[in-house]
Amino acid sequence: MSNLSTKDLVMIAMATAVIVAASMFILIPVPATHGFVTIVDAGIYLIAMAFGPLAGLLVGGLSGFLIDILSGAANWALFSAIIHGIQGFLFAKLYLKQQKVIAYLASSIFMVLGYALATVFMFDWYAGVASIPANCIQIVFSILLTELLGKRFVASLK
Repeated sequence: MSNLSTKDLVMIAMATAVIVAASMFILIPVPATHGFVTIVDAGIYLIAMAFGPLAGLLVGGLSGFLIDILSGAANWALFSAIIHGIQGFLFAKLYLKQQKVIAYLASSIFMVLGYALATVFMFDWYAGVASIPANCIQIVFSILLTELLGKRFVASLK
């Protein structure tokens, strides 16, 4: 998906809306970081898997940004846009090379470390370290959800 058609843009917009709505429905606060755990990563992985790196970048960035704005965590919005956008791009690039396990590992590690560094920047080292377990739980749950839905989701789009 290097040249985005109108259909591609509509799919990206709809996917972003569904991911944001689903993530707002499942929003678990993490007091140590003033953030929360969501299922945004599963949505990013599913879209990146089905539509490629550019869609992963756009849906990841837009979803992360909008979830933070709508949930009252606007201070995280820029970090989330960058972290989740790169996460979606990286996942799709590796996934399309038939490196599924590496795609999950690399993009997940990027997300966890990205948020840890953002938390250090916003608060301190202790909060950064405290953010790691919640983000790991979010990633594991999202990977399981992606694996459960992935093949059916991609097949339904064909």
